[in-house]
Amino acid sequence: MEMRLEVVQVPVADVDAAKTFYADRMGFVLDHDVEYIPGMRVVQLTPPGSTTSIVIGTGMNSMSPGSLEGLQLVVPDMASTRAELLRRGAEISEVQDLGGIAFAYFSDPDGNRWVIQESTSPDVKEAFQR
Repeated sequence: MEMRLEVVQVPVADVDAAKTFYADRMGFVLDHDVEYIPGMRVVQLTPPGSTTSIVIGTGMNSMSPGSLEGLQLVVPDMASTRAELLRRGAEISEVQDLGGIAFAYFSDPDGNRWVIQESTSPDVKEAFQR
């Protein structure tokens, strides 16, 4: 058996504002924006380099806008990623170093909370395995 998590729904109130935020500020690639049936709009966006996408839209779920938290984007270089996101106009927290693992945080316009984690270096991984 094989299972891959490839799409995660993110609950938003204003689909167009969220689409602009994720595409323009966060640099996600817009995969599609379609209305399958009246009242059901599906906008799929993929973070650069990711195989997992997010879906925002209308008529898909009963989650409250802004109720999602803890999705993590893992990046190879926190400093350059954060600098690029700030250049794009995203509000990203200061970086926190938690024992050799760097984290930063942001929220979308609805308050869905995300984490950016820098890839754990091999020497830090090795220290945890001792």
